[in-house]
Amino acid sequence: MQNILIYFITGGVVTTAIVLLEESGLRLLSGLATLMPVFTLIAYFFVGESRGGIALSKHAELVLVGTLVAWVPYMLVVIYLAPRADTSKTIGIALAAFFAFALVFLLLTQHYGWFE
Repeated sequence: MQNILIYFITGGVVTTAIVLLEESGLRLLSGLATLMPVFTLIAYFFVGESRGGIALSKHAELVLVGTLVAWVPYMLVVIYLAPRADTSKTIGIALAAFFAFALVFLLLTQHYGWFE
């Protein structure tokens, strides 16, 4: 339980720092922090420590392919809809696309035993 609390606090601190950098006008730093795989970095530290290098490597393979499958369509929806719709609608539709692609991808990886 203590580890879960540490994971939660770490993620919250990083997210807050990114928002504060953006609000302070430090766009270069907030952009760099946002482009950096912050949550993956944090998660991988904990996964590597708890499950070892092989599990970490397999998870990284899963995330690399999953990023192409789910993140790219998400970003394309944002790029297309942002000038045409309000922010909430754009993000909602983009997230729906992300979760649809991610779910299909993860179900296929589970079914076929990819990245195990």
